[in-house]
Amino acid sequence: MEISKTTKLTESVKHIRKKVFMEEQGFENEFDDIDCISTHILISDKLKPVATCRLFYNKVRQSYVIGRIAVLKEYRGNNYGSKLLKAAEQEIVNNQGKWAELLAQVRASDFYEKNGYIKSAEICDDEGCPHVWMRKKLI
Repeated sequence: MEISKTTKLTESVKHIRKKVFMEEQGFENEFDDIDCISTHILISDKLKPVATCRLFYNKVRQSYVIGRIAVLKEYRGNNYGSKLLKAAEQEIVNNQGKWAELLAQVRASDFYEKNGYIKSAEICDDEGCPHVWMRKKLI
């Protein structure tokens, strides 16, 4: 397993996000301007890209936000989601951040709670899918 990071929206990152969010979950608007200001983290298994997330500093929320956490279906259950979170959290700490936030699909919030994230009362809608803000103190 290899973990890499880049500030570019690579073809590998796009491929994983298209498969998970557009094809599997039916979201239409997967890519946005935030991709240009994000660090993209990619996990490869035997040189095959299998999981990704992005990380950026949100000036409005005044915090680092982890988003677009995606693991190819056939690779789920191998702890890649947790490994992505740990890599993103380490990047936040490296940048002197103390908190990590994310906007989780409500149906996936248990996964994030198992990784130390706490739900807020902020629930919002993203293309018809309910999401909840969650955060974790890192240091």
